[in-house]
Amino acid sequence: MGHSGSEEALFYVFVAAALGSFLGNLKWRGNGLGVAAVLFVGLALGAIRPEVKIPDVLKLLGLAIFVYSIGLSSGPSFFNSLKNRGISNLLLALLLLSILSSLIGILAVFFGFGAAAAGGLLAGITTNTPALAGLLDAIQARAGAQVEGASNNAVVGYSISYPMGVLGLMIAMALMRRLFRVDVAAETRALESEFPGGQPIVQQTLEIDQAAAIGPTLRDLKKRLNAQLIFGRLLHGTQWTLCHNETVFAAGDLVALSGTEEEIARVQPELGKLVARDLSEDHSVYQMRRMFVSNPEIAGKTVAALALNDNYPVLLTRIKRGDADALVRPDTVLELGDRVRVLAREEDLPALEKLFGDSYEHLSHIDLLSFGLGMGLGILIGSIQMQLPGGILFSLGFAGGPLVAGLVLSFLRRSGPVVWSLPYSANLTLRQIGLMLMLATIGINSGATFLSTMQSAAGPLMFASSALVSFLGSIFILWIGYKLFKIPFILLSGMISHHPANLDFASNLAQNKIPTYGYALVYPLLLIGKIVFVQMLWQILQLAGY
Repeated sequence: MGHSGSEEALFYVFVAAALGSFLGNLKWRGNGLGVAAVLFVGLALGAIRPEVKIPDVLKLLGLAIFVYSIGLSSGPSFFNSLKNRGISNLLLALLLLSILSSLIGILAVFFGFGAAAAGGLLAGITTNTPALAGLLDAIQARAGAQVEGASNNAVVGYSISYPMGVLGLMIAMALMRRLFRVDVAAETRALESEFPGGQPIVQQTLEIDQAAAIGPTLRDLKKRLNAQLIFGRLLHGTQWTLCHNETVFAAGDLVALSGTEEEIARVQPELGKLVARDLSEDHSVYQMRRMFVSNPEIAGKTVAALALNDNYPVLLTRIKRGDADALVRPDTVLELGDRVRVLAREEDLPALEKLFGDSYEHLSHIDLLSFGLGMGLGILIGSIQMQLPGGILFSLGFAGGPLVAGLVLSFLRRSGPVVWSLPYSANLTLRQIGLMLMLATIGINSGATFLSTMQSAAGPLMFASSALVSFLGSIFILWIGYKLFKIPFILLSGMISHHPANLDFASNLAQNKIPTYGYALVYPLLLIGKIVFVQMLWQILQLAGY
């Protein structure tokens, strides 16, 4: 090509990204590979041009950026869910790894793959590079004269099973979703309070005419009805006001309700009747504005902590984060990039705009201080190496360290003047860039090894075995999680996603980001478990003479 090696490597990375993106967007019966296609295009390019090697630092950089951004967006949900789902999450992770390890062990004994190759197959099926690194470290420490041969076998097993670890789970997800007849909309509604998924919010006008709604304060009404609604503008005769907790309705009052159609329909008979008049069309007293949260001073704070009503007659009704619209509650935490719907008087809007920031341009900036500190902390955590019982070496690595750092820092939200969270759009952009770098690098660097192994005698057998284990193992754990653990399918599909490509596929199937929450819930447990189980499988088979 007439270019240096580094330039050629970067050229192929972006070719893999471009072609992979194009192929990933192609749909068959509503399903597509999504970003996973970058991996498969990379494998093809690596097989065609085996002399091209992408520096590993690109893969590690992409991996660290991806998992750190996932952690930053999932921390609060992760720690809140641990209170409710901690035991079931641990059991699910142990069951998944036990099923995969047992299936690989049985096939390795039956076909005589060898202990190191079996460990590599398990690391590849779970698409876990830190597990392979831990296995190679263990082989180096224990295998004696056979170090090089065992290490090569482990890498070969990993390179063969890695693609099937991604593809087998995708096929299982699509199949079981159809067999279970999953109602995605119903599951999303059921998980809405714990994992906001973005159900459509509508506004309707209600005329108060029920005796039970006249007299009590709005606080008592909402508590009695358990109403997940926002009561907005109130028209009493010719007087306009905004609803608040001490509001007392009178017969004939018109009130604007915001919420899901289902929730409005549930509460409406207890309050009055729906009317066609749209109260939002009146701007004589109150104006509605969408304001961007771009002021770092309020990022990470709850709506209640702002104490807006101490200074203005104002009501925050909805908050939009990404494409998901949600009702504002007192405990809603504001993040950079949120768009808040504000109801206030015309004369109060400039002061409110100053408070929220309301600068779209500011949201495109990444705070390099917090991002650099967070990434550095994550890489430092990942580099700490521990020795577990049985001589198993363990470290969180570039996947686990930044993820743990992101989860903890996003839970803290801010430390003094440092805001740890990123604007939603910036987080999403970084996540996509990190994923692209990682998948393209892994694919191109594994392509030649994958092709040469497939051309050997044992290659097709190992490939078929990894495909069978990946598919059957995924089927088993989806059935167990959905039927026995009663975990909603859209959350479960994220929880068992070994690889970011699986997570992207699960999110496409769900058409929301709830699988991302599931991924962050279990990933730290699975990461640790994969490293331990891979080395346990190798040691057990080695002791048994394989």
